[in-house]
Amino acid sequence: MDEVCKQSCFHPATVETVRERLAEDERQAPDAAAWFKTLGSPRRLTILRALRHGELCVCDIAVLLGLSTGATSQQLKQLRDQGWLSMRNDGRMVYYRLHEGAPFARLEVELARLAAESLPPTLEGSA
Repeated sequence: MDEVCKQSCFHPATVETVRERLAEDERQAPDAAAWFKTLGSPRRLTILRALRHGELCVCDIAVLLGLSTGATSQQLKQLRDQGWLSMRNDGRMVYYRLHEGAPFARLEVELARLAAESLPPTLEGSA
């Protein structure tokens, strides 16, 4: 069975609607890509999962990951820069916790938003 369309464009109005939506989202795409790229590392995902159980210091997170504190700090900085984590200093100790904005809830919201915005009205519900 041939899976290639024989028409060059069967739904031109739908394609134009999607094109307009993509143009509107284009300025937000780099920020969204950076936000999701943060999740592309198993180590950063492990950090997020670990911090769901409570606040941890950098050295304890390093032990969990099997990394040096320097390498762990780099991972934590990426998560913090994207708004996933909050940090506090207590003397020489640095502690991290999940940001008050609940990153897992934000992830669900972002995925739902992207799904809703990517389908033109004529295709919603037919996917």
